[in-house]
Amino acid sequence: MRLYRLESKIVALFIILIVVVQLAGFAAIRKAIDSNARNSITDELVIGQRVFVRLLDQNAQKLTQGARLLASDFGFRQAIGTDDRDTINSVLANHGARIGASMAMLIGTDGQIRASTLEYPDTDLQRSSLELIRKPEAENGAADNVIVGDSMFQIVAVPIKAPVTIAWVVMGFPVDRQLIADMRALSSLQVSILVSNRGGAGWAADVSTLSPDASAMLSQEIHAPSMKSESISDLQIYGNEYRARMLPLARSSSGQEAVAVLQRSISEAVAPYHRLQVILLTISIVGVLIAALASAVMARRITSPLRELADVAKRLGAGDYSEGVQIRRQDEIGRLAGAFETMRSEIATRELKISRLAYQDQLTDLPNRVQFADLLKDAIAAARAVPRGTCHILMMDLDRFQQVNDVLGHSFGDDLLRQVARRLADQLRHPDAKVARLGGDEFAILLPGADLDEALAQAMRILRALEHPLSLQEQTVDLGAGIGIAGFPLHGQSSDELLSRAEVAMYTAKRKGSGVVVYDPAIDKTSQESLSLLSELRRALERDEFMLYLQPKLDLASGEVIGAEALVRWVHPEKGFIGPDNFIPFAETTGFVRMLTTCMLEKVARLCSELQTRGTYLKFSVNLSARDLMDQELPATFGAILNRYMLSPTAICLEITESAIMDDPARAQNTLDRLSRMGFALGIDDFGTGYSSLAYLKSLPVDELKIDKSFVMKMEQDQDDAKIVRSTVDLGHNLGLRVVAEGVESEAVWFLLRQMGCDQGQGYFMGKPMPVDRFLEWLQSWRAPAMLDQSENVAV
Repeated sequence: MRLYRLESKIVALFIILIVVVQLAGFAAIRKAIDSNARNSITDELVIGQRVFVRLLDQNAQKLTQGARLLASDFGFRQAIGTDDRDTINSVLANHGARIGASMAMLIGTDGQIRASTLEYPDTDLQRSSLELIRKPEAENGAADNVIVGDSMFQIVAVPIKAPVTIAWVVMGFPVDRQLIADMRALSSLQVSILVSNRGGAGWAADVSTLSPDASAMLSQEIHAPSMKSESISDLQIYGNEYRARMLPLARSSSGQEAVAVLQRSISEAVAPYHRLQVILLTISIVGVLIAALASAVMARRITSPLRELADVAKRLGAGDYSEGVQIRRQDEIGRLAGAFETMRSEIATRELKISRLAYQDQLTDLPNRVQFADLLKDAIAAARAVPRGTCHILMMDLDRFQQVNDVLGHSFGDDLLRQVARRLADQLRHPDAKVARLGGDEFAILLPGADLDEALAQAMRILRALEHPLSLQEQTVDLGAGIGIAGFPLHGQSSDELLSRAEVAMYTAKRKGSGVVVYDPAIDKTSQESLSLLSELRRALERDEFMLYLQPKLDLASGEVIGAEALVRWVHPEKGFIGPDNFIPFAETTGFVRMLTTCMLEKVARLCSELQTRGTYLKFSVNLSARDLMDQELPATFGAILNRYMLSPTAICLEITESAIMDDPARAQNTLDRLSRMGFALGIDDFGTGYSSLAYLKSLPVDELKIDKSFVMKMEQDQDDAKIVRSTVDLGHNLGLRVVAEGVESEAVWFLLRQMGCDQGQGYFMGKPMPVDRFLEWLQSWRAPAMLDQSENVAV
């Protein structure tokens, strides 16, 4: 059974599902067993701790009872009374041996050791003995756990009374293997007594029910971070996992500790469940085998008809529609077979329709762009096959077609395109020429084997044909076109290159209005230079190369500085100072001027905010372009900038040229209305040089009218200019607008404007455009001309 077949995948799916279910159940049971075993061991350890503590207490009571027998012995008390050292030492040794004490001492009421079975009693033993006899409960005998040397002992202290306490007998009993063996027998737990080395540098096993190697390894495991006092932790000892609990027993003054470690093997605890796990595993294996057999039978019933349908699909894919589908079933596979039969009968018709849609324009029945590209490739291949072979293409785009669509409707536009297609076909004179519609109002003509002269002649013939108006639906339409020409091998070696370069030439022809343009590499160079300039403008914005220049605006009546016009200058790191005429028109064409306007308003807002903190309040004018007015997000952008610098919109005047308003009056007015409602002052810049309507001027929410400098500069010598300026001032005032004159370059012009009632002025007489720092210096040094104090009895 091959693994990539559906039958194999169905069988594999069933087996995988069963195996996963069985493994999940097996894992769950195994985990439950392990969890129950660990919980049971934890309970055993807790109970074992209690048993071990009780066992130690019972052992201490037994030892205390043995010491009391010695303390009640009359002869021993008499020997103490007579200070018979030999008798005392003999009694201590003999009685200690009988009750299992490895050490015995007689301590006087003054705390001095009067007799001992040890030649040199351990310092810790002495201190522990003294502490024991000083406990309140020691009057009836007391017991404690102490560390002597590197071993743990239980010591008992019993008073010797005659009838008052005359001395104390202290006896020490080692915690030996018998004690922990009893604990092992009672609880099935492994028990180890560990004593830490002097200085706390490790542990050593004192006594243990484990083997010597295992107890040594246990001593190393005590250092693990998880093994804490009276905590339950898991230990690994020679591959066996133990759960352990540590019980502190004693601590010496030198820092030595003695602990009891109770352990229970997890492997021993779960061993009874292994047989159950083996049975479950056997059941799982048998279930998988039965499921594999059943799934194989079911998969074969499903996949057999599917293989037949796959053979039918292969025949249909190869174009053979002769043999029908023979499967007759009532289930989903039968319905699938019926669908295949229906598809077989219809696929031929659909193939023809798809081919037509893929290679033919549905509106004009001409070849579309895909088919034209294939025809061009064939023409290039044929030209390559002959010496000096050539071929040319003409790409044409209609003039004013968008306006026809907008005014007369798309249905009229479609009929017009069909007529253009027929007229183009009628103008072809080359025997193998082909016309195609590339999309929209773009057409292309292929001239296989034609040279450049023939292509030019064909293009001129088409242009002359389009000069005759087209009559359609009782409408007469005048159309023109721009035609670009590119040819093989002069202008490109591939169909993509020729199409691209013919399109470049076509757009150049439309832009220049020259009718026909043959592709020239210089055209692409100009496009590349434009792209390079756009890249440089973007880099300049990122590097803050655009400088803010200011030209003062003054009140003509008082000579007071009331504001300044913000102007942009570009200081290129390599080309130096670049005038605005060299980049502003391109920025407006490409739309980059929007980012430039935002940048300038940011700089103006920052400066205005700084001046206001110093107590200087000026109104700054910022120019807006036609592209700015088309941006519906412009008011929100300006509002965010003002909020950032905590400025009122009244601190800014936005100047708009007449031509910018006339590009799209409705959209421009919408933007201006929103800016005006925000509180911005609006002004018309260069008034008198455009073609605006007074009706638009009346409806716009403007506050200021700026007279273009071409009328102001020569008004002293030219009476006509003076009349125009006076009329403009009167017009502005009659409309309730503030009037500003630019181009004030002499004191006489200032005086004339003042006599005419002009409100404000700017020009070289007051100050040229200057950087911010120089403007601030100029602001401090400005003094109004003396003629403002003269009489105003001069008539114009």
